[in-house]
Amino acid sequence: MFKGEEEVMSKRQRATVEQVGQVQKYFKAGVDFHGEKKFKEAIESFRSAAAINPFQENHLDELSKKLKAMSVKLVQESIAYMGCAAVHLKGMIDELNEGEKELVPVDDSLLDAFKDWD
Repeated sequence: MFKGEEEVMSKRQRATVEQVGQVQKYFKAGVDFHGEKKFKEAIESFRSAAAINPFQENHLDELSKKLKAMSVKLVQESIAYMGCAAVHLKGMIDELNEGEKELVPVDDSLLDAFKDWD
């Protein structure tokens, strides 16, 4: 477990079908923006995805501080938030039972990528 995870996990509710659908929508929008080199919009979409039912409180603020301290380029910042949102989406999908997973049309390319993560 990461720092503070036990405390948040005791308060946090399991992901819902609706939440996973929202996270996936924001994630896909972020990927599209990133591909169009609209990095500020991509970052906002990825942050929105990761803010839904978070696994760790203040994780986005902590990431933001670290990125500012490193003086990264906007494209690098977008990639960092993309990774954050991808891990978040994967964790939320994993919380759904098989019946719930069928209710959320999870993008096949995402599911294929996530299979390699386990």
